[in-house]
Amino acid sequence: MTTAKDLFIIAMDPKPEGAVGQGDLSLALSGAELIDLIGSGAITLDGDRIVPGGPTATDDQLLAEAAAQLTRQPPYERIEDWLWRRGRDLAAAYQAALEEDGELTRKRSGRLSFGSERLEPSDTPSGRRAAGRWAEKEPVLAALASTVGMDGGRPDDEPGFDDEAVATVVAAVHDAVMELEAVRQRRTIENAAFANLWRAP
Repeated sequence: MTTAKDLFIIAMDPKPEGAVGQGDLSLALSGAELIDLIGSGAITLDGDRIVPGGPTATDDQLLAEAAAQLTRQPPYERIEDWLWRRGRDLAAAYQAALEEDGELTRKRSGRLSFGSERLEPSDTPSGRRAAGRWAEKEPVLAALASTVGMDGGRPDDEPGFDDEAVATVVAAVHDAVMELEAVRQRRTIENAAFANLWRAP
């Protein structure tokens, strides 16, 4: 399992304090992919630019797809631009892949058979591994989860990373999620103002 899949499984846990937005999660997933690509040596960072390396050896289809979408000609893509481009609808892609692999199960809430469905992590070795990383507050997973508001925004003291490139990606994810939230708030204010205009006598 990749960091992105672990993050998605943790986000589907029914116990987090609040639901994670699809847009926020998609941005964090694209950042998690970059971190795994850094770890495999498939990319390096030159400042805020993603520099592709050699071929990626992975049996994970989504991570291989991410590697195939890298910009391989200079000037290389900026991390922020990658997060927005790759992150578009990425949460839906991970949901479909994890359901297909049996890592997510649809369950009905309530006692009635026609109650609303919800997704929950399946009891699989991969799911237990993701839960174990989360329980141990593994720094990368904890930091990415924090960017999307999981576990009350844990932690106040952001964990240090051995790899400066990983810290750079996490910071870029945080900034992108904040930018998305600012867009949401602006739209809410604009919609409220428009509604008040129509209500005005």
